[in-house]
Amino acid sequence: MFGLGGITISAWGPRLPAIKAGLGIGTATIGLLLAGVTVGALLGLVASTPLRRWLGGRRAVAGAILLVAAAIALMGVALTLVVVPLVAVAFVITGTGLGALDVLINVEGAAVERTAGRTLMPGMHAAWSIGVAVGSGIGAACAALGITPAAQLIGEAVVIAAAAPVTLAIPAGQSVPDGTAEPPRDRGAQLRQWLRGWLEVRLLLIGLVMFGVELGEGSANSWLTLAVRNDHGQSAAVAALFFTVFATCEGLSRIFAGPVVDRLGRAGVVRLTAALGIAGIMVFILARNPWIVLFGVMLWGVGVSLGFPLGTSAAAASGPDAVARISVVSSIGYFANLAGPPAIGALAQAAGLLNAVWVIAVLFAAVFAAAGSLRPRPPAG
Repeated sequence: MFGLGGITISAWGPRLPAIKAGLGIGTATIGLLLAGVTVGALLGLVASTPLRRWLGGRRAVAGAILLVAAAIALMGVALTLVVVPLVAVAFVITGTGLGALDVLINVEGAAVERTAGRTLMPGMHAAWSIGVAVGSGIGAACAALGITPAAQLIGEAVVIAAAAPVTLAIPAGQSVPDGTAEPPRDRGAQLRQWLRGWLEVRLLLIGLVMFGVELGEGSANSWLTLAVRNDHGQSAAVAALFFTVFATCEGLSRIFAGPVVDRLGRAGVVRLTAALGIAGIMVFILARNPWIVLFGVMLWGVGVSLGFPLGTSAAAASGPDAVARISVVSSIGYFANLAGPPAIGALAQAAGLLNAVWVIAVLFAAVFAAAGSLRPRPPAG
């Protein structure tokens, strides 16, 4: 399921030039369409708690997968009909399905992690990263073969829908952390408990960790290649390779992080990666040798790799109702993806792109300071 989420979220990226040309729209409109994904994701995060209470874990995950498949198919139809408002609706619905799926699979992943008694969440998030790479490869291959974006998206929708029965393998039952009470069944009580999560200092500090690393990752996705191209004087192809190195370091850190987290603890590992991230940003900004700049990019990738998966595990185990708690911290992280890159762009317009990147170093410092919130919750009583 993590891999499918990654494939879906990268389905349209390589096809944006063709989508832009086919719809006859400008870059600003493309930006608004993509913002619809993040807005939809925030809606999905909020809806995930009642959805899981209503359908249960397995059916809720299957429902989110089927909603994503339907939205991707709708996007393909809208592109065929060349109806921009319908494309916008499809992007929002896709984001809604992905936002709900993100929370639901993280809850199930946290339950597996607790049952196994060792750190597994970074590896699951690595599957998402691998899915992103696979989805980008599918898009690039379809573009090279002359397959239209509409045909690609409809084909992917069929494959995603066909994968929904895999959710039947998820064990039934509530995923409640050891030592915590069952979440309330009454909808009003559920809503009040979710709202209380926004007033819980520890949960907000976990959210701050996820905000910092998500802004660092989102800014790299949006601005790293441009900074390498314009500020460090590299060609477009080399700049693309720099980003590939960034994504590879992030993914490898997640794949091999489990034993390190079991040894050092969540808080220790997040502090270590945040420190490496600060060093990486400083090297990226100040260095002039391209190989040293590349080393900074590698440290930057390590810096953003583990805050989100470990924050998710910590939120799920921090109290009753893991779904609501993951929804709260994930909402904070997704807001960083929504607001961060435009904020970096606005600062870059005024002070230059490399100077704007200092904001990420400041947020990594905040992540380092807030990492203690990821420590295991003390046993009840």
